[in-house]
Amino acid sequence: SGKRRKMTFCVDENCHPQTIAVVKTRAQSLGVKVVVGMHTKFDFSGGGVCGVLVQYPDTNGHVEDLSYLTERAHQSNVMVACATDLLALTYLKPPGEMGCDIALGNSQRFGVPLGYGGPHAAFFAVKTQLKRELPGRIVGVTKDALGSRAYRLALQPREQHIKRERATSNICTAQALLANMSAMYAIYHGKEGLWKIADRVHRATQLLAKGVYVIGSGVLK
Repeated sequence: SGKRRKMTFCVDENCHPQTIAVVKTRAQSLGVKVVVGMHTKFDFSGGGVCGVLVQYPDTNGHVEDLSYLTERAHQSNVMVACATDLLALTYLKPPGEMGCDIALGNSQRFGVPLGYGGPHAAFFAVKTQLKRELPGRIVGVTKDALGSRAYRLALQPREQHIKRERATSNICTAQALLANMSAMYAIYHGKEGLWKIADRVHRATQLLAKGVYVIGSGVLK
């Protein structure tokens, strides 16, 4: 939140209800005020807002260009976090191209069973200038002494063992298997395969909506 200790965080009302609930619970222990409302009506001019969270697509399935929001937020030095869906992004414009500072979400859509709600590995990405604020470690590709491909820890913010009791991250290594499952799912299907899966899901949703409409039930748009 910066040196001025901005202690207000805005959350769009069309984020998933469970997401809003988690944000409120986590913010309470940090002393951060959470404001829930329409992102088009958030007021960033007071200088007390540290960030804003939006859902893309939102909890009702609506998709909108967030460029206006990010431009308005950045004018007041407010960061924009976008909770999104990996499979939907094979179709949609990436959050980064709309100016979002952070993209985050659940990787369950990539080959992990629902499992009655979990566990599933999360994902998040940030702009280059924010990468050193990431909790955890970043693994980079390099070459060994024989010229073969090798992997090394390229960045380690040391959140847990330096900040200790002040650390705010909660990284659980038990999610590694789930993260690997999602990664291998993406590698196996490739770009075209993932797009075909997303297209099939989209068409199936359209068929379901049409069937619901035919039997006389309402469909939210």
